[in-house]
Amino acid sequence: MNPENLSAALAHIVRSAVDAGDINLPAEAVPEAPRVERPKSRDHGDWATNIAMQLGKRAGMNPRQFAEIVAPKIQELDGVASVEIAGPGFINITLDAAAAGELARTIVEAGEAYGRNDQAVGDVVNLEFVSANPTGPLHIGHTRWAALGDAISRLLRASGASVTNEYYINDYGAQLETFAASVWARMHGQDVPEGGYPGQYVHEIADAILAEDPTIKDKTYDEALPQLRTRAYQIQLEDIRATLDEFEVHFDVWFSESKLHEDGAVEQALERLKAQGHTYEQDGAFWLRTTDFGDDKDRVLIKADGKPTYFAGDAAYYLSKKDRGFEQKIYLLGADHHGYVNRLRALAACAGDDMDDNIEVLIGQLISVNGARLSKRAGNIIELRDLIDWLGVDALRYSLARYPNDSPMEIDPDLLRSQTNDNPVFYVQYAHARSRSAARTADAQGIVREVEKFDAASLNHPAEEELLSKLAQFPSVVGAAAKGRAPHRVARHLESIAAAYHQWYGACRIVPAPAQDGTKPAPETVNYSRRWLNDATTQVLANGLGLLGVSAPEKM
Repeated sequence: MNPENLSAALAHIVRSAVDAGDINLPAEAVPEAPRVERPKSRDHGDWATNIAMQLGKRAGMNPRQFAEIVAPKIQELDGVASVEIAGPGFINITLDAAAAGELARTIVEAGEAYGRNDQAVGDVVNLEFVSANPTGPLHIGHTRWAALGDAISRLLRASGASVTNEYYINDYGAQLETFAASVWARMHGQDVPEGGYPGQYVHEIADAILAEDPTIKDKTYDEALPQLRTRAYQIQLEDIRATLDEFEVHFDVWFSESKLHEDGAVEQALERLKAQGHTYEQDGAFWLRTTDFGDDKDRVLIKADGKPTYFAGDAAYYLSKKDRGFEQKIYLLGADHHGYVNRLRALAACAGDDMDDNIEVLIGQLISVNGARLSKRAGNIIELRDLIDWLGVDALRYSLARYPNDSPMEIDPDLLRSQTNDNPVFYVQYAHARSRSAARTADAQGIVREVEKFDAASLNHPAEEELLSKLAQFPSVVGAAAKGRAPHRVARHLESIAAAYHQWYGACRIVPAPAQDGTKPAPETVNYSRRWLNDATTQVLANGLGLLGVSAPEKM
């Protein structure tokens, strides 16, 4: 019996009471998943719900009256030991020890599936993140979205959604010519042009292109430009791909902006938006009336000189996502893109979509790393690759996932490299490694998982009850984190599980303690049962770390 089971049972009980006429409510007023929470004090039971207070007034009755109708039905559920109505209408639920302890076996048997849910089944999501220009290495600003975007994707998939991770390649426009000009200048021992790219990596790209084709140096700039533009962009994009692979972030689609223009998608998008009735011409330019949907000003699609704006490309790209069957389009943008939120939402509405359901724009705040040095290759940025080499993938990904995207954060490198309980990623990973060590010790003593030797009721120590309650909450935490695009909820809950496990480890032995004369007593049922609880904790920690893209080490 876990909070999800209780919630589903509670919803069924209330609906049945409505159908029987005992509660006067429209059927749609009953929540699909009533909230079931851990009470602040264990004296108040294992779980509590405020559904009577939530729906009582709407049903035209005192919340306690509502609770008095529901509570006896909860009492009849298998695994419920007692039900108490408290205060103005809280319903406190106490489980019997066997029902609580049975969770250990449930988790082990579920394995990697424990924590997964079906709340997002049927959702088809396009998740675009990072999307850095292919004119330089990934830097610290991209690091946060790489970690968060991938974790959000994993959470959505764990909740049943079909998710496509997409990287939008900005390979159209003047920046690629400036990039090519910078490579050309370095190839000829010259300074980069004004506004160019000065980093050492440009030298490296120039040397690579020259090694592939030594004759390119003998061509004029205009002759070499197409080749330079193509190869410089390709080489830098491969560098970006390799860095993301090292960071354990992978994309399903790498979408080229230039292809939108080459295939006529921009012109087609303008015609489609025109057909929706939200465009107009003024001062020789072609506009989209985004102010109809909350934008602060209308946006130009085609300038007076006939050239499309960057926003025209955005429009074509949005419609491409729509045409590819993505009902939900999630954009993860940097802190300097606040102005894009309303214009993208308005664009969705102008395209005939629901801007509250079909598009979501998340903004990530800035991060800083104490003591980080500017990249020697790039010159003026802190490279993601350097951060990986310095701090490691696990420490970076966990620390970045541990805070909401909209909060600025500062990374403490000394803390992340320390092997102390103050280091959150070490604390959680150590709990996993400790549980695996405990399992190996138990194996050596013949205390293995056997169904016939498992007694859920024996897991009744207060430390076991606390650990089981934390494990029981994991699926609801995963569901809430997916719905709220909030990986930090998983990270914080893993830390609470780790704390409960470390406390349990010190209070409850899997392997019996030797007698005073040194003899080893035979294991009892509780020892075998604790092996199941130990391994259940291992599984939940591994599942949670996996959702954050962090490894679960066997040893530390």
